[in-house]
Amino acid sequence: MSRPGPKMPPLSVTDAQRAVLEGWLRRRSTAQALAQRSRIVLECAEGHSITEVSRRLRIAPDTVRTWRRRFIERGLDGLCDDPRPGLPRRITDADVERVIVKTLEETPKNATHWSTRSMAAATGMSQSTVSRIWRAFALAPHRSQTFKLSTDPLFIDKVRDVVGLYLDPPEKALVLCVDEKSQIQALARSQPVLPMVPGVPERRSHDYVRAGTTTLFAALEVATGKVIGSLHRRHRAAEFKKFLAKLDKEVPADLQVHLILDNYATHKTPDVKRWLLSHPRFHLHFTPASASWLNLVERWFAELTHKKLKRGVHRSVQALERDIRTWLADWNEQPRPFVWTKTADEILDKVAAYCRRISDSDH
Repeated sequence: MSRPGPKMPPLSVTDAQRAVLEGWLRRRSTAQALAQRSRIVLECAEGHSITEVSRRLRIAPDTVRTWRRRFIERGLDGLCDDPRPGLPRRITDADVERVIVKTLEETPKNATHWSTRSMAAATGMSQSTVSRIWRAFALAPHRSQTFKLSTDPLFIDKVRDVVGLYLDPPEKALVLCVDEKSQIQALARSQPVLPMVPGVPERRSHDYVRAGTTTLFAALEVATGKVIGSLHRRHRAAEFKKFLAKLDKEVPADLQVHLILDNYATHKTPDVKRWLLSHPRFHLHFTPASASWLNLVERWFAELTHKKLKRGVHRSVQALERDIRTWLADWNEQPRPFVWTKTADEILDKVAAYCRRISDSDH
């Protein structure tokens, strides 16, 4: 007959501890080991024996016994892993600060930015140490970004005007985003395109033959996503005026027409202004200078470029224009509107915060 083991002390869980343990179980980011230990403690707190908890959770009895004892002795802290033994830290806080200051305030003599190797040579540390410090403080000297801020004196007014049309369009009116995609090139590769096969992507020759260019005038209807397009070989005020006449013909006569445009000179010639005076239902709204991102038709141009033009092969301008007209017709069979979500205040606040960051970095 086997002798009974030592009597285990009772395990009790306070309401606060139970809330933490149940939170660890629900949280998706919790490590699986910590979640399992939380289950062990909660099961034991219900009065189940070690053998029963072992069977219910399908783990060894010694595992249940260990974490039960750790919780009784040290509470919630006992469920966390103890620090692992290892070599003492060799990189001091002063060393870390030296690398960060050097990265932010200095540049190497023979380059425009630091690399891990050049910084390691300059500080006497290993390349991996420099890499770890940079990762810890989100420093990436090899990366750079460009920015362009509009200098339009009416920037705020124009943003509010255009965004207001997106979020609260006027009644009995049509809002159209208008722009031109100029210099669309008809390109033919010097060799036939090799089709994709299993394990090998589509391949095309690096060099190409130019066959000419065309310009697409497009008006994106904000409410429905439908696009009215017109192709012309030249990009002048005369072609823009023809496009306006096409819009006048296709938009129902009982609707006012609000056009969102950029500041291109073609849109403001005396001939165009005279046409607008004779067609008073057309109202022009200009985006700020250097702010083409505010015009939704640019997003549609990106779709056209990515899905049709970027990898297209056209041996003549006629073939290019035929492909664009076909793609435009397919789009209008099931048009998809691009939904604008940010208010003018949110945009202006973000621009102001960015300007403050730039100003602070200059000082």
